[in-house]
Amino acid sequence: MTNKRQLAIDLSLMSAGERVCVAISGGADSTALLLALIEANHAKESLGVVLSAIHVHHGLRGADGDADEAFVRDLCARLEVPLLVERVDVAARQSEEREGLEEAARELRYGVFWRLMADVNVVATAHTLDDQAETVVMKLLRGAWTEGISGIAPTIERPIYRQLKSELRRIVRPMLRVRRAEVEAFLHERGQTWRDDASNRDLSLTRNRIRHELMPVLRTFNPGIDATLARLADIARDEEAFWKGEVGRVLPQVLLPGRPVRGGGRAVSTVTGNSSCAIEVERLRAMAPAVRRRIVREAARSLGCSLSAEETAKLLALAGLAQVCPPIAARAGARLELGRGLRAERTAREIHLQVEAAPFVAKTTGRKAGGETAARG
Repeated sequence: MTNKRQLAIDLSLMSAGERVCVAISGGADSTALLLALIEANHAKESLGVVLSAIHVHHGLRGADGDADEAFVRDLCARLEVPLLVERVDVAARQSEEREGLEEAARELRYGVFWRLMADVNVVATAHTLDDQAETVVMKLLRGAWTEGISGIAPTIERPIYRQLKSELRRIVRPMLRVRRAEVEAFLHERGQTWRDDASNRDLSLTRNRIRHELMPVLRTFNPGIDATLARLADIARDEEAFWKGEVGRVLPQVLLPGRPVRGGGRAVSTVTGNSSCAIEVERLRAMAPAVRRRIVREAARSLGCSLSAEETAKLLALAGLAQVCPPIAARAGARLELGRGLRAERTAREIHLQVEAAPFVAKTTGRKAGGETAARG
């Protein structure tokens, strides 16, 4: 075994003694991850985790989906790895939530993973460097912001509560430095078969068109484009981590709850689903453009909305701090409809943001018109 090639999986994402559950579809990537972790457990310097596996049957591919499940059951039985099989109804989720096929399947699958956290510390998924590169390209094509092009995070953490105590559980992606070609070579060397999902060749799906049509073209310009895009994701993720702290520090200086009312104070909604805030234009003007963009995006996020790059520019134009085409008037009374129920209105001093569900119910905070802030949102 020591003479065989090994996968450069990131074992630092797991610690000895942890209960690690591998998400396995039966495809090459997840099959390789399970085998690699078993080998790491048997190595001289053992990883020392307690392994199990989870297979999610999406109910989409009929007999092929059943055959995937049978393959995974046989594999785990041979490897003596405890297996849990969960069935989800993607079609029903699509109908109820009006989501795309891939989105509905992912939401259900990750719902299963998080429920598992009552019994395991970690769920490991088999995303590869190729997956990361494809994700970054897909996000770029859709006009994503920096958090979008950060791609697939190596770790996602979430607290769970056990015996009145909060404990962190996580989903990890140990194969983000591994190429798909390396995965297949690893399996061939061990004589291990895997299942091929015919839907991965369905060119009606955006990711598959990127994988089979766009990425091969990009590699003719730069054979190392996959690694380049993965590095871009790493950089974007670090940038986001830095800016999260910076925006958290600056935001209270410029963001106000509700809207001003005659006589002083501010009207703040007390109706569920109806929320608003305001951004002080002059304080925003004093900031660097990079900070302004993040401030207005975070203001929208505080109301449960996300802004595209185009919407961010429009909102800054409403404040008189950017130019867009067609132009937007930066004067009191000017309004914008930004989608998802988010509306923006310019006043003499502020940009007011609101997600409307019902009329305001006003209560007075400590803010006086034109005075200093006693209580900020």
